[in-house]
Amino acid sequence: MGKINVGRLILGGIVAGIVNDILGFGVDGWLLNERWTDAMKNLGKGPLTSSEIVLYNVIGFATGFLVLWVYVAIRPRFGPGVKTAIYAGIISWLLTALLPNAGLMYASGLFPQHLTLYTTMGAVVELCVAGIIGAWFYREA
Repeated sequence: MGKINVGRLILGGIVAGIVNDILGFGVDGWLLNERWTDAMKNLGKGPLTSSEIVLYNVIGFATGFLVLWVYVAIRPRFGPGVKTAIYAGIISWLLTALLPNAGLMYASGLFPQHLTLYTTMGAVVELCVAGIIGAWFYREA
């Protein structure tokens, strides 16, 4: 097992975070925008404020960075490459999208089931793609 190349981890994490934010905007800010607007209106909330959008982007960036950290952590066991990056994406998705969305969106009934399903499935694609692209930048020291 080699030492972690911290510089490459940071670079790959930054790339994965940016990719995750871009894809997240595509899914939630573009494809599901009308559904999110309706769901928020049903909760008595208006459109997202600038500070809320910034916070969502910070969270998305951190989640993309998490994917790369998981990739680096499991890489010695599973080997470098796309398959391992997808595993990292799925692990991160389980922890940051599936479980929270199942509890906070689905079980509580706060949001429509279709919206919950679409945003959760979009997240698995976002995180796997972010992991694949971010992993491309990672090399052992």
